[in-house]
Parts: sequence; structure tokens; C-alpha cells
Amino acid sequence: MDLRDLKEFIKDSLGYIIVGFIVFLVAVYIISFQQVSGPSMKPTYNSRDILLLNKTHYIFFEPKRFDVVAAESGSAVLVKRVIGLPGEKIEYKNNILYVNGDPVEESFNIEGETKDFSTDVIPEGKYFLIGDNRSNSIDSRNEEIGLISKKDLIGKVMFRIWKG
Repeated sequence: MDLRDLKEFIKDSLGYIIVGFIVFLVAVYIISFQQVSGPSMKPTYNSRDILLLNKTHYIFFEPKRFDVVAAESGSAVLVKRVIGLPGEKIEYKNNILYVNGDPVEESFNIEGETKDFSTDVIPEGKYFLIGDNRSNSIDSRNEEIGLISKKDLIGKVMFRIWKG
């Protein structure tokens, strides 16, 4: 192998190294995969479904009502739906969502009935998350979970890439 062949090899390899580095950066800082654990998001997502998360979305945008997110809670990662935003009072009566006293239609499929409850006004930087399987979900209604801080949101679910 002479110097010219070595130069060609390095030149050809450099493109692959750069592409590999970019893929690595995207995988670590921009997207992530999350597996759904348990039945709490049925019928939208099932246990063992693998979801693609956008980890940078909430750096640039605020969470919106009905976003499906992955969030850290203690040592667990939860996949839930954002129901309550900062400054809002959330209430469920007769299986109907009320935000600050006004009814809000949930245009996605829900499994089970939502038992009546209400919250105090949600503080700034906190969110009320709930699973779509209302009768079988450990979420913000549970004292151990409670409200979730924006800093604990791992990312917004973009779509399911594997049906478990």
C-alpha cells in the first residue's frame, strides 16, 4: 500500500466516520426509544410497544394538552398523556374532563371510566399526566407519582415503531 492508496482509504473512510458520528449524536441527544410497560396506555399503546421519542421537542415548545409523553418518576419511566397544564384546575365528573370549570372533549380512545376527582391549581412548571386506560393506570392521580415537572419529561412520543 503506497501513500496514495492510504490517502484514498482515509478519504473514503472519513465519510463513514462522519455519518456514524452524526447518527450517534442523533441517537443520544435528539431521539430515543421507549418501551411501554403495562396496560396503562391501552387502547392507544399496548405493553411492550416500542415508541420513538423526540427528546428535543420540549426544549423549544411547551407541552400541550393531550400530548403523549415519556417522563421520569423516581426510578420508573412513565408513558402517559398530558391532561393538565400549569395554572389549570383539572376535574373529572361523570367521566367528563373539566378544565377550569369548562368541559373539554377528549378525542382519543379511552379504556375504562375515569373516576371523579379534582385537583388544585397546577403550579408553574408542573403537568398532570394520566394514562388512557383510566381504570388501570398509575399516574398523576396517584400520590407516589403526583404532578410531573417539565424537567422530568424525557420527550414527546412521535409514533410507535414496533407493536409488542
